[in-house]
Amino acid sequence: MSGGLPPLLPLDEAQARLLAGVTPLAAEPLALADAAGRWLAQEVIARRTQPAADLSAMDGYAMRADDLAGPWRVVGESAAGHPFTRSLATGEAIRISTGALMPPGPGAVLLQENALRQDSTLSLASADGPTPRHIRRQGFDFAAGETLLTDGTRLDPARIALALMGGSSGVLVHRQPRLAIIDSGDELATDPAKALPHQIPASNGTMLATMAAPLAAPVVRLGPVPDRLDSLVNAFEAAADCDVIVTSGGASVGDHDLVRPALERWGADIAFWRIALRPGKPLMVARKGSRHILGLPGNPVSSHVTAYLFLLPLLRALSGAADPLPRPVSLPLTAPLPEVGNRTEFFRGHLDGSGIAPIAERDSSALMALSKAHVLIRREAGAPAAQAGTPVPVYWLGNGGIA
Repeated sequence: MSGGLPPLLPLDEAQARLLAGVTPLAAEPLALADAAGRWLAQEVIARRTQPAADLSAMDGYAMRADDLAGPWRVVGESAAGHPFTRSLATGEAIRISTGALMPPGPGAVLLQENALRQDSTLSLASADGPTPRHIRRQGFDFAAGETLLTDGTRLDPARIALALMGGSSGVLVHRQPRLAIIDSGDELATDPAKALPHQIPASNGTMLATMAAPLAAPVVRLGPVPDRLDSLVNAFEAAADCDVIVTSGGASVGDHDLVRPALERWGADIAFWRIALRPGKPLMVARKGSRHILGLPGNPVSSHVTAYLFLLPLLRALSGAADPLPRPVSLPLTAPLPEVGNRTEFFRGHLDGSGIAPIAERDSSALMALSKAHVLIRREAGAPAAQAGTPVPVYWLGNGGIA
C-alpha cells in the first residue's frame, strides 16, 4: 500500500467479491403475463404433455399408416380445435389442417400439393405419397412432469410462452431490488439548459436510472447532493430503506471526494475500493446490514462502464439470476488497438460489417463516443497491441450483455 491507498483490485476478483456477498431477495408470486424480465425462484414443471396427442404438421389429408396407395374416399375433416373422432377404415381419408388432431390409430399425411381430389375421391397427384413424417407426435416437445425451466432462469417471451404451454398461469419469482441513486457534486446543475460555465448538467443519475430500470423497482433519485459530509450522510439515511444505494461522483481521492468518509460516518463497512480498471478505477463497494452500496466514479463513461460491470450484475444477483455477469462474444477487430497498461481496459467500439471498429476517443468524460458505441471491447492488463483481424472479447451494450 502506498500513501494510504489500497492496491488496485483485479476486475474479476472485485466482481467475485461483490457477488459473493449477495443473497437473492424474497420470492413473490406473479402471473406469467406480468413476469417478463424476472428471475424464477422456483422451477417450472410441465403440468401437461405437448402435444397432448398426435397432430398434423401440414395441411393435407390423413389416412391409415397401412393404407398409402389410394385411392381414398374423403369422409370428414379434422381442423385445429375441431377433431375427427372415429378411426379410419381402409380406403378412407379426411381433410386435415396444420395443428389438427390426427384420427385415432397409426396414420400418415398426404400433403395438399401432392393430392388430387374430385368430389369425395382422393388420389395421388405425384410420386410423393402419404408419410408419417408429417405428424407431430404426442409429447415430442415435452411431457407432463418434465422440468421446463430451472430456478435462476430469466423469463423472456419464449420462456413465458413455454411455461404457459406447460399449463402454468403463474410463477414464483424473486422480488426486484429497491434502488436509490445519489448524484453528488457542487458542479452539477439540475436544469441542463441553465448550466453555467462552471457547472455541468446532472446526467449520470438519469443515465444510471435508465440502465437499472428493467432490473429495479422502484428507482429513487436523490440529489444533486452538495459536496458536504453532512449532506451526503443525510442522503444515505434518506435511502436507508433501499436494497442498493449507488452514488455517482466523490469516490476518488480528491479533497472534495467525500463518499468514503460519509459512508464510514453513516456506519457502513467498506468492502473494497479502487479497481485495476480503465475507465473506472475509483469504484467503491460497501455494505451496511443487508444494504449494498456502490460508489461509482463521476466521469460519465467511467460511471457507465462500472455500472455495466458491477451495478447491473448486483441487481441481477439480488433478483435471483443464476449467472448475473455479462457474457462476452468474440469478434474480429477491423482496426488496430494500442497496447494496454497495468489495468484491464474497456474500449468503446461499433459494428463495422462482420467485425468491431474501435472508437479512437478514450477520455472518460466523452459521452459522444459512448453514445456511438455498440460494444465494450475488453483488453487485459499488459496486452500487446492488436492488429485488424484479431478476435477480441466484446460485451453488447444494448441488453446489458445478458442473453
